[in-house]
Amino acid sequence: MPANGSHPLKLQFGLINHEGRYLTAEAFGFKVNASAPSLKKKQIWTLEQDSQDTQVIYLRSHLGRYLASDKDGKVTCEADGHNSDCRFVIVAQSDGRWALQSEQHLRFFGGSRDYLSCFAQVITDAELWALHLALHPQANMLSVARKRYARLSIEDGEITMDLNIPWGVAALLTLTYLDGKYCLKTCDSRFLSNDGKLLTQSGRTTAYTLELKCGKLAFKDCEGKYLSPMGPTGTLRSGRCSKPGKDELFDLEESHPQVVLIAANGRYVSIRTGVSLAANQEDETDTETFQMEIDKETRKCTFRTSQGNYWALVAHGSIDSTATEVSANTMFAVEWLGQKAALKANNGKYICTKKNGQILAVSDSVGEDEQLTLKLINRPMLILRGSNGFICHHRNSNTLDASRSIYDIFTLEFGNGAYHIKGVDGRFWYVNNAGLVCSDGDVPEDFSLELLEHGRLAIRAKNGKYLRGDQGGTLKGDGLSLSSSALWEY
Repeated sequence: MPANGSHPLKLQFGLINHEGRYLTAEAFGFKVNASAPSLKKKQIWTLEQDSQDTQVIYLRSHLGRYLASDKDGKVTCEADGHNSDCRFVIVAQSDGRWALQSEQHLRFFGGSRDYLSCFAQVITDAELWALHLALHPQANMLSVARKRYARLSIEDGEITMDLNIPWGVAALLTLTYLDGKYCLKTCDSRFLSNDGKLLTQSGRTTAYTLELKCGKLAFKDCEGKYLSPMGPTGTLRSGRCSKPGKDELFDLEESHPQVVLIAANGRYVSIRTGVSLAANQEDETDTETFQMEIDKETRKCTFRTSQGNYWALVAHGSIDSTATEVSANTMFAVEWLGQKAALKANNGKYICTKKNGQILAVSDSVGEDEQLTLKLINRPMLILRGSNGFICHHRNSNTLDASRSIYDIFTLEFGNGAYHIKGVDGRFWYVNNAGLVCSDGDVPEDFSLELLEHGRLAIRAKNGKYLRGDQGGTLKGDGLSLSSSALWEY
């Protein structure tokens, strides 16, 4: 398990054929086709490796069924387990595309529209598939060989692989997809070039073909060489290798939210002066930054320090930061109160800030001293994905779409407990009188964020209602309750 407590992201992707269409699993009759022009839910496939033979893979559809081919080349997607017809081998091509070969029958899978088969004896253009990752594009990147995470080194103008724990905004990388290639974008919106430099514009030298080896990712540049960490700090740039070895392999891991907490006395909650929590600092450093890890089952939350320890409830309601394992006493329930939040410890008491800045879980109810402002610090660039797709500027109006397969990158700004969301043109989001979220505001409008589930947040407008995607795919600010349409991967 890496030091960050994150698992590598499950590899989910779309497969694009030679006509630019995506492999699609239909719910009706478990049929497959390659007709869809964009990547939505039905076009997402999960790669599973065989436990005995790592060369063999299985492709699972969004319905939980597996792609299979019989001896006559007929392709179906209704198998609910790993049977011999579901076993495929990836034959990677020099341009990064894949040919999928049936391990059982040694034939290749391809075709177009409704005419898909696995009967070709040789690989032609019709049997080649390009990979489009379907995971949320913001992640932490781990070097498999060095067991260190990537970070933006602003002073050196490069990405270095030297973090034990991905900490702060510098560890956030955004993968941008364009014409079958990927760019790596830093938190200050620069692109990694193959010579290790960071450029303000993307181009030929910043575009990489993604390759898969033993479930890990390799990034191949325009010269056919691979990104690799170099030198003592692990500067990320292309090496001399034209075949990926362990040094050229990476994992992408989910980037947990990292927050600073401002107590009722206006000071930051900190561990700077010892192991016990106290609200006694006036600036934000690593000792005031905590990683929120939300449990998928209970939705309770742990707070992790930059040293890798957890907050824990100890004797007499004190909270210290010495726990190395997750337990009942490291879990806190978060109650969202508009632009503030209250934390309830395992003793059933709320965390309270005393006059001297001491933090204790001793309160039975929420008053002013129990309220904290949580400020999300590692999402200056915000990419939001809902149950139907990404949020994106509408092509012909000032509204926002919430069901697109491509995304826009928005800017998140914090001020006085509230967030302002800014579009690519520098204008702000607001909710109009008809309840529509518009993106052409001249002045910022207040929104509050609620980090509710593992990897998902809700956004509340100043009218007290939640932002949600409606049936037609439009973003509205009229949600009365927390339905799935009001939860966003971020």
